[in-house]
Amino acid sequence: MTDRRTQLDAFAVVCLVGCAALWGLNQVATKVAVRDIPPLLQAGLRSLGAALLLWAWARRQRISLNPFDGTWRGGLLAGGLFAAEFGCIFVGLQYTTASRMAVFIYLSPFVVALGMPLVAPAERLRGAQLAGLVAAFAGVVWAFAEGFSAPAAGPQQWWGDALGVLAALLWGSTTLAIRASRLSTAPPEKTLMYQLAVSAVLLLAASTLAGEAWPRAAAPTAWGLLAFQIVIVTFASYLLWFWLVRHYAATQVTAFTLLTPIFGLVFGAWLLAEPLTGRLLVAVAAVSTGIWLVSRPRR
Repeated sequence: MTDRRTQLDAFAVVCLVGCAALWGLNQVATKVAVRDIPPLLQAGLRSLGAALLLWAWARRQRISLNPFDGTWRGGLLAGGLFAAEFGCIFVGLQYTTASRMAVFIYLSPFVVALGMPLVAPAERLRGAQLAGLVAAFAGVVWAFAEGFSAPAAGPQQWWGDALGVLAALLWGSTTLAIRASRLSTAPPEKTLMYQLAVSAVLLLAASTLAGEAWPRAAAPTAWGLLAFQIVIVTFASYLLWFWLVRHYAATQVTAFTLLTPIFGLVFGAWLLAEPLTGRLLVAVAAVSTGIWLVSRPRR
C-alpha cells in the first residue's frame, strides 16, 4: 500500500510554487548578506545551523541518522560536493548578479540527465531531452558571453558566472553520487544531514584558511537574512520538498523547478534593481524550456 498521489492537488501546487519562490529569493538574500558576512563563513554557518535544526527534527520524529549502515562513503562524497557547490555560489555572488546566478545554477538538471545513463543505463536520453539540453546550453552560452562584452556587474562578472556554471556541475554531480550510492535507499533526512554536516565542517575550515574575519559590525539585516537561509530555505523548504517527492509523482513535482530561475530573475530585478538584459531573458526562457523537456515523463 502507498499514499503516493498520482495527481497534484491545490495544496501541492501552492507548496511547490512556494519552494520555487524561496529558492529564487535565496540568491538575493545571499548576495545582500555577503556584503557583511564573508561568503565561505556565511555558507558554513548556513549549513551548520540547518544541520542542528535537522538533527532536532530527526530526533523528535525518531528518524535514525546513524552513519554506520554503509552510507558513510556516499555521504562524505555528497557532502564534499555540496560544500564545493555552495562555496562557488557564495563566492560567485560577489562578482555577478543574483539573477544571473539563479539562471546558471539551474543547469544542474541537465548535468543529471547527461550523467544518469552512466548510473542507470535504462534512463537513456530521449529526443525531447536532447532538444532541451541543446536549448538550455545555447541560451546559457549566449548569456555568458555578455560577461565579456557588456558586464553589468563589473569587469569580473565572467568569473562569477563561471562559478555559477561550476556550481551547477557540482550540484548535478551530487545528485548522481547520491543515486549511485547506498544513499539512494536512505531516508531523505539522512541524505540531507550528510550534505549539511560535512559541508559545515569543510566550509568553515575553508573560511578559516582563507583568513575571513568574523563580522563584528554586521548589520542586523545580514544576520536576519542568514537566519532566513537557515530556517526557511535550507531546513523547512528542503524538508517540505522531500515530503512532496515522497507523496506525489516525482516527475510532476520536479517540473516545478523550472520556475526557480524565473523567480530568481524577478526578485533580482525587483529587490536589487539588477538589469534584465535581452540575453539573460533568452537564457532563462531557454533553461526553463529545457527543464520542462528534460523532466517530462515518458509516454
